[in-house]
Amino acid sequence: MKADKPRVVALIPARSGSKRVAGKNVRRLAGHPLMAYTIAAARASGVFDAIILSTDAEDYASIGRYYGAEVPFLRPGEFAGSQSPDIEWVECTLKYLSNEGREFDCFSILRPTSPFRQAETIQAAWKAFSNEQGVDSLRAVEKCTQHPGKMWVVNGKRMTPLLPLGSETVPWHSSQYDALPTVYVQNASLEIAWTRVLREGRTIAGTVLIPFETSGLEGFDINTVEDWWRAEFLIEAGDAVLPSVSIKSYEAN
Repeated sequence: MKADKPRVVALIPARSGSKRVAGKNVRRLAGHPLMAYTIAAARASGVFDAIILSTDAEDYASIGRYYGAEVPFLRPGEFAGSQSPDIEWVECTLKYLSNEGREFDCFSILRPTSPFRQAETIQAAWKAFSNEQGVDSLRAVEKCTQHPGKMWVVNGKRMTPLLPLGSETVPWHSSQYDALPTVYVQNASLEIAWTRVLREGRTIAGTVLIPFETSGLEGFDINTVEDWWRAEFLIEAGDAVLPSVSIKSYEAN
């Protein structure tokens, strides 16, 4: 890597205790634990100076190490709950690494639940981020399939539009889809940020964000059992390709 390249760390969150899909981060998809594909894509991208798996479980840590990630410590339980915000475990991890004398200019969050994200996706995102001046972070987004202009907030027997925009005569909720502005939703495939943003404002996003629009299945995210079934179907049908994993499947001792 070039000497003047910023030092970048990949942070892969893989806590145990998933409720909607039990053990999803280590559940086997096409022969390997789910997290293996994110580790493989991160390694193949050549973007990162270190790849860190953040987990609260030793068995998850063993799997992560087997596939090539570092697990320098187990995430404290108070940062591993179903409602724990990302800022907590990211801050904890970067502080630990800093105390070990390992400083990074940027960090990227790569979630194992996006198994179809390829090394090329990461490379393209890094190029977009590193070539842009004056930004705090990059976040993967895709066009909304359900426009928020058509959404409502229900309170008892009454409801109001989530976005009371448009004109009095033609509000968004009564407009044709083609007349509405394009709106994007973030997906879970990747985020990149300067570490200064966390130090200066205790945030992982900052205030100036660049969008990275994913295409195809790059932003596919497994959150439910139905998502898992769809992922298996896409793979079996040949409609989705997982990152290549060059070693045999992990087997617990």
